[in-house]
Amino acid sequence: MPQQKDSPRRSDAQRNRERILQVALAELSHCADTPLSAIAKKAGVGQGTLYRNFPNRESLVLEIYRHEMQQVADCADHLLETRAPDEALRAWMDRLSVFAMAKAGLADALRQVTGTPGGPAKPSPTPVASAAEHLLRANEEAGTIRPGVTVDDFLLAITGLWQLDPHDDWQSRATRLFDLVLDGLRTGAPNT
Repeated sequence: MPQQKDSPRRSDAQRNRERILQVALAELSHCADTPLSAIAKKAGVGQGTLYRNFPNRESLVLEIYRHEMQQVADCADHLLETRAPDEALRAWMDRLSVFAMAKAGLADALRQVTGTPGGPAKPSPTPVASAAEHLLRANEEAGTIRPGVTVDDFLLAITGLWQLDPHDDWQSRATRLFDLVLDGLRTGAPNT
């Protein structure tokens, strides 16, 4: 019986945590200096609940970043299950561009918390790199890209994405960039 009593509390706590992350992402994406008290209020939780989950601004910002990067990474498997490898790669690149542009404001908050001496380090993009690696290997096996493309090569090729202005016509520019990258990946592919 005590387990049943604890379960709703745990699920409520999880919902509170997710709501805090959702609100914090939206607020910090618009303004990197949004006070934590404003985030708690908009999330419908008390400041104590916010601080129990995230003891400081740094822990909140870093968790948002990790969570969002994991979301982008996780969609790679789903895309490979539902599409041909080359279509999955392109759809994933499009998802990555939407993430990058929607979260451009979050980059300011991340720089604030990781740019101070002795502050936390920026989390590595390992989940995204792993997803890109998985997509590249699936395409290599399908013969839709040239053999031997490394994840570092691929990520370097798409770094122009991070230079786009999210308030400008970024969609058409990202499309052109990705078309160029994919054309290059297809050159020398066995099945193209």
